[in-house]
Amino acid sequence: MERPSSGKRGGDNDDAHYAAPKTKATIRNSAASLEWMISTSHAQISWYAISRSSIDVQAGSPDVVGKRRCRPRSQETGARLETEFRKRITQHLQSLPTSDAQFAKFNTNPFVLMIYSLQQGYRHISEIEGDILPAKVFSSMETSAGRMVETVVLPVFGWQVVPSEMHSVNSVLDGRCKKGNVLCLATLKSGPRCLNDEMSENIADAILGNFQSWASEHGVKQIDFTYGVLYGTQRLSNKKDWHILRKIKEKLVGGSVLEPPDNQWHCKFTKNGVTVTVTIRIGTDLWNYFGGKGSTFVELSAALIRACISPSDTQPMDYKFTIADLPQIISLASIPNSYNVSLLQRSQLEWLFFFSRHFCDEIREFSDS
Repeated sequence: MERPSSGKRGGDNDDAHYAAPKTKATIRNSAASLEWMISTSHAQISWYAISRSSIDVQAGSPDVVGKRRCRPRSQETGARLETEFRKRITQHLQSLPTSDAQFAKFNTNPFVLMIYSLQQGYRHISEIEGDILPAKVFSSMETSAGRMVETVVLPVFGWQVVPSEMHSVNSVLDGRCKKGNVLCLATLKSGPRCLNDEMSENIADAILGNFQSWASEHGVKQIDFTYGVLYGTQRLSNKKDWHILRKIKEKLVGGSVLEPPDNQWHCKFTKNGVTVTVTIRIGTDLWNYFGGKGSTFVELSAALIRACISPSDTQPMDYKFTIADLPQIISLASIPNSYNVSLLQRSQLEWLFFFSRHFCDEIREFSDS
């Protein structure tokens, strides 16, 4: 069986030697000389972010999002997302560790503390104590932020959040939406490397073991099942998500595989009169699927930035970053002052590119000749 490629060469990824399909789409701002390139494993999207003017799409494919305008579909949708994000994030922050928490609550690794102290040249406990709380906060956010984002975004776009009761028919489900005669279901993970082989097999078993119950409960003969990853790209995936599709093909008994997962990120099978499509959707592909339009990721990005980041003065150009490519990622040097002032302020634009970098393999700027 052929497997989809990560697009990389070498390394410890066992899928690295498979060739990735190559397509290219360019979204060009007709009023500007700047293009922002977002390259994924199967597409290069020149994205002038949330543009004021019309955008032309060149050379696309079904997997490439094309938009006439990079704007939220309505002010109401963006405002609702922003309001819900701000409310949920405030609640989320209140549950995080505080400065009066007990040391045992931080679950620190003593070996890591010693090695980090050497790296930083620390001589006193008071020095490393200042780093322990932020580290714990990041760790706590990693485990809970994904669920918080799901509870905000899914209802806004017509999806129902499914309570995940252990050892039940719905244990694997996080979201549900019925569209006509099709039942759309989703299980969601926070990042592109969250799965191992056992988890992949468990998800495949859950789909094969419960699809008939799901179809019967909702009176449908078609199911569209999504394994979704909140951020990342196909290249960043460890391919354990794709193994869900492989396991479904291997374990299906008494049914027919209509579309095998060979060299693609979905499969389709039928059994006992029910047809099931299972698709791996990562990052922008997932959010645009939920929203039903190619602008959904833009709406999500803008709403989250407005909810979290207050406008201010722009970052001084002479600031020296430690991360080598960060200045290039967030650079506004070629962005005209008139750009996008109605939705995100100029100081917030660097956050837009900083946020977007987690959904692509490369982001860069160049002048249009």
